[in-house]
Amino acid sequence: MTVNEYQDLAMRTLSPKLEKKDVLINSVMGLCGESGEVIDIVKKWVAQGHSLDKEHLAEELGDVAWYLAEAATALDLSLEAIFRGNIEKLKKRYPDGFDCARSVARSSGEDGENS
Repeated sequence: MTVNEYQDLAMRTLSPKLEKKDVLINSVMGLCGESGEVIDIVKKWVAQGHSLDKEHLAEELGDVAWYLAEAATALDLSLEAIFRGNIEKLKKRYPDGFDCARSVARSSGEDGENS
């Protein structure tokens, strides 16, 4: 399955009653909530002695993917376009792969960006 096929199939479960603005708001809130569930699983593993529940983690990551697809849909963008844009940004930022020195320079704002 391609990422755009996923987006099309996932958005079959999007409420048709929502306006675009409400879809975007719902997607951002959903991303925050599901990301919290992801970190809670990792927190239990790292800080509380639980075994890493990969099955549950994968399920929550799937929920994150759904909300990401919803956000893209609200913006009339394909997931493929978003992913492609991100890769192009990363290629510019780290043309030879991750580099600690370039990362530190970014954190201190030397390249004009802080995120």
